[in-house]
Amino acid sequence: MTHLDIELKRLKDETVEMFLLVTSQLDKARKALFKFDKALAREVNFNERRVNALELKIDKDCENIFALFNPVAIDLRFVLAVLKINSNLERIGDIADGIAKYVVDTEAPYDNELLEITRFVEMYGTAVEMLQDTQSAFDAEDTKLARGVFNKDNLLDEINGIANSVVEEYITKYPGKISQALHIISAIRKLERTGDQAKNIAEEIIFYLEAKVLKHLSPKAKAE
Repeated sequence: MTHLDIELKRLKDETVEMFLLVTSQLDKARKALFKFDKALAREVNFNERRVNALELKIDKDCENIFALFNPVAIDLRFVLAVLKINSNLERIGDIADGIAKYVVDTEAPYDNELLEITRFVEMYGTAVEMLQDTQSAFDAEDTKLARGVFNKDNLLDEINGIANSVVEEYITKYPGKISQALHIISAIRKLERTGDQAKNIAEEIIFYLEAKVLKHLSPKAKAE
């Protein structure tokens, strides 16, 4: 292996580590909310600094590869993709941190009826799956798996689209639970953005492996 190959391998390993860390954060925030586990929520908040530190490390390593090796072709696309993937993962880490803060700040467990009628459990599970799929696609260099992420995002958009009316009805029925309802609708918005971040990551994986730019294509065309 050349020195460049060694550095690229190290960069890929670090990016997989970032994937795993951020996925863990998102999943722990989910468990903290559903089980009303404030200790676990605070753990997510504490580990946010690890996400930020690793983001900076990966960015610095990308800069060093550009400066020292002047990569071209697929190597160049890989480093460019990692820069954007790293940024999207950090944003998902912020989302997990924000959801965990809702658990810390609320006084009682979230109402199961509220979680059910908003389809929040289903939405959260799909968001985590999308992130896991992008990590697997990146690690295995599998563009077919990456493309599958675009179809899964449809469910997140559907649930987000009906959230306002569903929560409005809930607040009318339970005016004493406005705070909880607002937390959940805010969390739904965050999960919808998580889906967008996962799609961005999938696009970068396809760009790196196939040299195709999908940014301005329709959702249907991206999935093909």
